[in-house]
Amino acid sequence: MSATLVKVADLRLGSIVAEDIMANTQYPIVYKDTKITREHLIVFQAFQIPKIPVLTTSIVEKKEKEITLVPENVTEDEVIVESMTPFAIQYVKSVAEFKAEFFKWQAGSKVDIVKIRTIILPLIDYVLRDRALIFSLNELSDSKNYIYHHSVALSLISAAIAHKMGLPKGDIIQIASAAALADCGMAKVNKKILEKAGALTELELKEIQEHPFYSAQLVKEIPLLKSDMKIAIYQHHERLDGSGYPLGEKGNSIAVYSHIIAVADVFHAMTCERVYREKESSFKVLEMIRESQFGKFNIEVVHTLFSCLADLPLGTKVELSNFALATIVFVNKDTPTRPVVKLIDTSEIIDLSRNRILYIERLIVE
Repeated sequence: MSATLVKVADLRLGSIVAEDIMANTQYPIVYKDTKITREHLIVFQAFQIPKIPVLTTSIVEKKEKEITLVPENVTEDEVIVESMTPFAIQYVKSVAEFKAEFFKWQAGSKVDIVKIRTIILPLIDYVLRDRALIFSLNELSDSKNYIYHHSVALSLISAAIAHKMGLPKGDIIQIASAAALADCGMAKVNKKILEKAGALTELELKEIQEHPFYSAQLVKEIPLLKSDMKIAIYQHHERLDGSGYPLGEKGNSIAVYSHIIAVADVFHAMTCERVYREKESSFKVLEMIRESQFGKFNIEVVHTLFSCLADLPLGTKVELSNFALATIVFVNKDTPTRPVVKLIDTSEIIDLSRNRILYIERLIVE
């Protein structure tokens, strides 16, 4: 098939990349046959890539009716990017940069902790100003690049929990850095296993469960990362009841920093779209963690994540599970996942703690 070289500013959503796109990385930042999305536009801009080869037959022509809707000399894609929040734009850029670092680790490079902090610090500043952002991270993730999204999100959620627990700024940055690197050992797992869409075999699962050991090896010589944080990286899949891995540690042998990353890890993993399941409501997942994961996690850490919901300001716009739009009018600190909401269309007041059929599907971040 023939390909056409198109300026990034002129790319159309849905066009198909004709060849792997490299950016001074061991592996492509975007693979051949990928359909262009708005996230890719930001990635290309972040890596300062001027033109992209796309399949000629896939170029999406601008519809006549759209010409009157988009200002002259401004592409539809630029309008979409501009409609994203500054946080979302920075998040997508950070994920792309983290992905490039992950490729370097796969190629044998050492972990550059300074670069990792450069990637996550702008996002941490956003989250410390507004912890509610952590409850919409699953809206920004995608299943194909889940491992990179997960690492960045893990960093932000851990930072929010640490901040809510009253830890000093230095410790917050330390725990955020550790969380971002908790899965760096995945770079040493066989690529075929990481990219497998179906169920893993017992041997493949065992290989995945070795990643905390690989991660610990990658970070052990980093002087800027405290020893407590290196332990947290190694233990972030351990559980209080001994059901975790790699050592099956239990009780007080698991450090509190480990629990912060562990709670953040399971929360983000359960909310995100994966190749084998759809994304889930952050509010619903929090209820699931409290009800079904009791005894596995440090209860103080779980309560802290819950209490971040109690900080949601009145008037926060949400979408309910029946697709109705509403605003939060009251938050009960004992049941923060089920506030009292007011429907925007009808002004009806609904107490979600009493109406168990409905739940909040997502926050609407504007």
